[in-house]
Amino acid sequence: MTLTTRPVETPAAAPARRTRRADALSPSWLFAAPALLIYAAVVLYPSVVGVLYAFTDWSGVGEDMSFVGLANFRAILGDEQAMGSLGNTLLLTVAILVVQNGVGLLLALGVHAKLKSRALLRVVFFAPVVVSPVMVAFLWKYVYTPDPSAGLNGLLGLDVDWLGDPSVALWSIAGMVVWQYAGYSMVIFLAGLEGIPVELHEAAMIDGASTLQRFRYVTWPLLAPALTINLMLSTIGGLKLFDQVFAATNGGPGYATETLSTVLYKQAFVFGKFGYSTAIALVLALFVAAVSLVQMYYLRSREVAQ
Repeated sequence: MTLTTRPVETPAAAPARRTRRADALSPSWLFAAPALLIYAAVVLYPSVVGVLYAFTDWSGVGEDMSFVGLANFRAILGDEQAMGSLGNTLLLTVAILVVQNGVGLLLALGVHAKLKSRALLRVVFFAPVVVSPVMVAFLWKYVYTPDPSAGLNGLLGLDVDWLGDPSVALWSIAGMVVWQYAGYSMVIFLAGLEGIPVELHEAAMIDGASTLQRFRYVTWPLLAPALTINLMLSTIGGLKLFDQVFAATNGGPGYATETLSTVLYKQAFVFGKFGYSTAIALVLALFVAAVSLVQMYYLRSREVAQ
């Protein structure tokens, strides 16, 4: 005859279980529950439904739809407008990434210096960030007027159709975006500069380091976290750029300034191909996520190396 014995429960086990149950119903979770429910209803549910629509031929009107599998995704590969917009999106992103952060770093170094007007300059350089992207687009449409005696043409003595010439329209959009968000990059770089101990620069000066050497070996390595944030924000913003393009050129002339965001908008609300547009949106979301993860991994490894 075999006797089985139940493990004796220690006196601390029961209070531990009660503590875990109490933590699950703690006030912090109760306060967070309404926000989580709203997030699930506004973000998670539409996202899941959107993914399902990407595999249908839904027109956006009524409930008539049929499952088409991967047909929408195969159609993207054969769509010259969609593939051309992908190239435009990548070119815009690279231009914005390089120029915006370069200008932002120069502005940050300038306003970080001991100038009497540096507080005013910070406000002036950051001011375009708070303006609506649509308003910025309409403002720059006047700046980019093809009239040789007005706007940028009149200032530089040129005769260029900035938004009507397919060879320069895309770069005109990039310049518009850089003008608006360079101040944003400046603020992030400025926060990084403010966090660098003055003693490091003083020690480098005592060792005979020049201004460029101090920037190369002291300032630049310690700006790695700020650079990571700026590059991530610039990349994501460039890949999903829509407002400025739509308001300034609507993707024209022709398809010269079309981005993936403007193409999916037109496919949904102009041509009524919601299933196809949702497939483009899903591809764009996955592409942005993949690029961001790779970029973040590389930049984080660079921070550790520094």
